[in-house]
Amino acid sequence: MPRKPPPPLPPVRTIRLVQPMVWLVLAWRDMARAGWISFAHGLAVTLVGGAMLSVAHHRFWLLAGALSGFLAVAPVLATGLYALSRALERGEPANLGVVTTAWLNWQKSHRDKWSGDYWCMVRFGALLALAATGWVMTSAALITLLAPVPIETPVDFLRHVVMAREGWLFELWLGLGSLMAAPIFASSVVAMPMLLDRRTTVLQAVLTSWQAVVVNPLPMAFWAALILGFTLLGLGSLLLGLVAVLPMLGHASWHAYRDLVDASGLPQRETTASEAAAVSQNNNGVAR
Repeated sequence: MPRKPPPPLPPVRTIRLVQPMVWLVLAWRDMARAGWISFAHGLAVTLVGGAMLSVAHHRFWLLAGALSGFLAVAPVLATGLYALSRALERGEPANLGVVTTAWLNWQKSHRDKWSGDYWCMVRFGALLALAATGWVMTSAALITLLAPVPIETPVDFLRHVVMAREGWLFELWLGLGSLMAAPIFASSVVAMPMLLDRRTTVLQAVLTSWQAVVVNPLPMAFWAALILGFTLLGLGSLLLGLVAVLPMLGHASWHAYRDLVDASGLPQRETTASEAAAVSQNNNGVAR
């Protein structure tokens, strides 16, 4: 029996080198319009990061990998932000109901619960979490086995790894991290917004994401550098900067997807305004 050919990928557009800056401007506009619900995403991640710091502040060999592994799972954490930007784009209310529906009620639009499309978002999130876990273990092993002294604090990491005059541990750590981060970025740069927005498989979304990077190598390299720079800024500010950085990058990623991918030929994964309003009304009723 002949194998069914894979579904075609949506067209990918060519963008200008400076287009990522436009995405950031649009992200700030979305943050202002969405209000507190947008910044709540950043606050939640900041609180989780603070808990990690308090638990592992004397185990920086582990903390370094965990904080850098945040970059791998960030596209999943920003799911609610994509939904908010989509609602604003459609002229719908951007409220808590939109976020709740995006996280909990998206599966209601499926008739076939056993289809490959049903678990696609969960499957992709699990793959990113697995990649982040692999990096955490690799980073911890490198620092633990190759550092000249036990690395227990950020000062130890700076003194004996980053600014060490002998050895290549920091260069090896950065190189290996970049080697693992590059395919993760290429696989996820537009995949998660596409999975939220359209009925598509994980493979379609990942291949489309790779195609966007191949067609626009310089703009996407610039976008990756901006993501890395703002994330380091957020981490370097004792995580406080993440309150604004995470929602900014999340909203910008939605606009990146919309600029890069012509998904009009794919069926929509409907999360209607009426569903979101009903969820929001239920939440308000519980609060009262």
